Amino acid sequence: MPNLLQLDSSADLRTSRSRSITATFANTWTALGPDHTVTRRDLHRDPLPHLADADLHWPARLRPAGASPPAEAERQQQGLIDELLAADVLLLGAPLYNYSVPSTLKAWIDNIHVPGLTAPFGSADTQPLKGRPAVIVTSRGGAYDTGTPTEGWDHAVPALQLILGSSLGMSVSVITTNLTLAETVPALADQLDRSRNELAAAHREATELAEKLGAA
Repeated sequence: MPNLLQLDSSADLRTSRSRSITATFANTWTALGPDHTVTRRDLHRDPLPHLADADLHWPARLRPAGASPPAEAERQQQGLIDELLAADVLLLGAPLYNYSVPSTLKAWIDNIHVPGLTAPFGSADTQPLKGRPAVIVTSRGGAYDTGTPTEGWDHAVPALQLILGSSLGMSVSVITTNLTLAETVPALADQLDRSRNELAAAHREATELAEKLGAA
């Protein structure tokens, strides 16, 4: 039974483009058949606490002597890891906030990225998610084109590619829509056509990718 783990982190519950695109992906996924299930976690509506103890960065066997993180925090972390491991595909809505990921998403990352458990550590080849698909849906208020003054200002997607791809070993795809602020910011009004065209293209890409991964 193919299972999709859908995570949304946008604080905009009305007009979020990342949420609309992840919804397109998830709806396409479930339309593939009743066996295609979706586990949804809304990191904004139901935010996770930050790590309660630095020892939770490590599995129990690698923690220093005397480590005793709160039992409830440890159970929650293990539940998040189990939820991720149970997913055949990860779908991650990641709008660009202040050139990085939303803090709600960062709290999730800090819980599931555990060297020696979900990521390699030393000689231990611990990548249980190796090769599993991860789809990042990123929406950005402006544009960060090559050769522009804002080139390289996006510190969200590269970090997610590093964590999910390089560290966890997942097969990462990125769906991007730019200039989301063109609808409301007069200074970007001349970019409105590009903004809307990119949004439409992102929805098409989400549909096609969901069909492809759901049929794999």
